[in-house]
Amino acid sequence: MESRDNSGMISFNIPPYIGDEDASVLEAIHSQKISGDGQFTKRCQQWIESTLGAKKALLTTSCSDALELSALLIDVQPGDEIIMPAYTFVSTANAFALRGGVPVFVDIDPCTMNLDAGLIEAAITDRTKAIVPVHYAGVSCDMRMILSLAQKYNLKVIEDAAQGVTSYYEQQALGTFGNFGCFSFHETKNYSMGEGGAILIQNEEDIDRAEIIREKGTNRSQFWRGMVDKYTWVSVGSSFLPSELNAAYLLPQLIKSEMIRNDRLRSWATYAEILQPLADEGFIELPFIPDECSHNGHMFYIKAKDLDERTRLIRFLKENGVESVFHYIPLHTSPAGKSLGRFHGEDRFTTRESERILRLPMYFRLAQSDIEKACDMIGSFYHGMA
Repeated sequence: MESRDNSGMISFNIPPYIGDEDASVLEAIHSQKISGDGQFTKRCQQWIESTLGAKKALLTTSCSDALELSALLIDVQPGDEIIMPAYTFVSTANAFALRGGVPVFVDIDPCTMNLDAGLIEAAITDRTKAIVPVHYAGVSCDMRMILSLAQKYNLKVIEDAAQGVTSYYEQQALGTFGNFGCFSFHETKNYSMGEGGAILIQNEEDIDRAEIIREKGTNRSQFWRGMVDKYTWVSVGSSFLPSELNAAYLLPQLIKSEMIRNDRLRSWATYAEILQPLADEGFIELPFIPDECSHNGHMFYIKAKDLDERTRLIRFLKENGVESVFHYIPLHTSPAGKSLGRFHGEDRFTTRESERILRLPMYFRLAQSDIEKACDMIGSFYHGMA
């Protein structure tokens, strides 16, 4: 697949495509079942369950919907507090704010850019209902401490593992630790169905209710399994089902997930090896992977000195044919974050680190020559400054 656009720019992202998707989607079309919950949806869900160890997996139309479904499942009420990092995508907070929940933002660990588990306990109040760890760049949060706190205070844990499909913590798949885990299969993720996601459910008692909410509040899934003679509206719900065409595109990538993961990890390792001298010279910082974490090569980023340096580096890379991006604007500094949530404690690292981070091109079958060019340009920028 071509890795550059018409101008010759090395693209930041190209959606994954392995070559088996065409036949799979065509098979779905000719099956005359394209609306959802057909054979391709079921096979994707079975893959997640058997390969990653989820009790139950349900495909959704996005990770945002998976998070919203989890908010319904834990029955978030107005005023309920949900602890999460401010350094995350808006969907993490939106899912709970939509139900009247209050996002309580906690500072991050600058080494991993993840929620600092050591700061969670001080943020817990009698209104706290759940902890939402976000596994940034596919690198796990400290799930051992988070689960311990959840047990101590009787809190729910909802993993935002949008970037963490086929990443592991202490050899257990991300998304399978909490009450619920939420995946993304957006076109920017390792495995894609264009727009899509999944919710992973670990407790048997939550499965039936999840199916009902996902099926617009009806017991349709029980009807199709022959458990009831007709289906009807039994609860609040929404339409969270993706089409069979989306699932058919995703399935071949899941089947060959190790091929995709290994390819991305090779690209990640190449970046790390080439850029290490610049890090040793003190120009940049590279990602840190804790020993207990096994990541999926979702992202490679560097950290510049500050916002001004990052801005100049992005401009320099673009002028030299390399697309790079940054994210996120911390949610507690946004208009909605200020009105709907609050930051607990001191913002020592969230804003500072968010202004330094720069994401480099990373996707399946990224050419080594393009990685080398991106690294050469970064080197030229910093050595030109010296």
